[in-house]
Amino acid sequence: MEPVYKRLLIKLSGEGLAGEDGSGINPGVIGGVAEQLREVHDLGAEISVVIGGGNIIRGMTAASQGMDRANADYMGMLASVINAMALQDALEHVGLQTRVLSALDIKQVAEPYIRRRAVRHLEKGRVVIFGGGTGNPYFTTDTAAALRAAEIHADVILKATQVDGVYDADPHENPSATRYERLSYDEAMRKNLQFMDQAAIALCRENALPIVVFDMGVSDNIRKVVLGETVGTTVSVDG
Repeated sequence: MEPVYKRLLIKLSGEGLAGEDGSGINPGVIGGVAEQLREVHDLGAEISVVIGGGNIIRGMTAASQGMDRANADYMGMLASVINAMALQDALEHVGLQTRVLSALDIKQVAEPYIRRRAVRHLEKGRVVIFGGGTGNPYFTTDTAAALRAAEIHADVILKATQVDGVYDADPHENPSATRYERLSYDEAMRKNLQFMDQAAIALCRENALPIVVFDMGVSDNIRKVVLGETVGTTVSVDG
């Protein structure tokens, strides 16, 4: 079967790597993610990943507790590099070639982010993991995902979450919340839906870059999305 989307950018949350532990990196969870990505890679898709650092530290949370915001954000970027290295190790254990490209200069553990180098790695069949966010404080890893996806001309952003799509309210707090199957960028921004920050959604809108929001806990979801099956919520120009 041929993938509907050839070049993917998958946005993973740091919290998702912790599993039920709540923090840190759960080997079983990250191993499961690696297996899912291997299955998609075997379909012939080019895979890139942006990963957050919230399982280690969240910059905005630390700032709200009195830490300098810029310093807290840099710590979050470093945390995302740690997660990128952990994912790299898990992917290589399932036989995939990988490269970690960091927006922060950490030459001992990651290549510097260079757009053309990232594209060349993808063309060679390597999984590219983007660490370090945008390299600047005050920007989320959602924005980093939208930025990198636009730069490498990805066909789609796959936004992995712990719920099965975008709802009109938090489904954990409101059992009667309604899930959207399709949304336009404008509607998502107007309703201030919280699946991504506004800057990231706006950047996707400017580049007509579709977003698929899905539950990472369902083991075959990435493969289904890549093959064109309806999973979660799709955010696009016309919804």
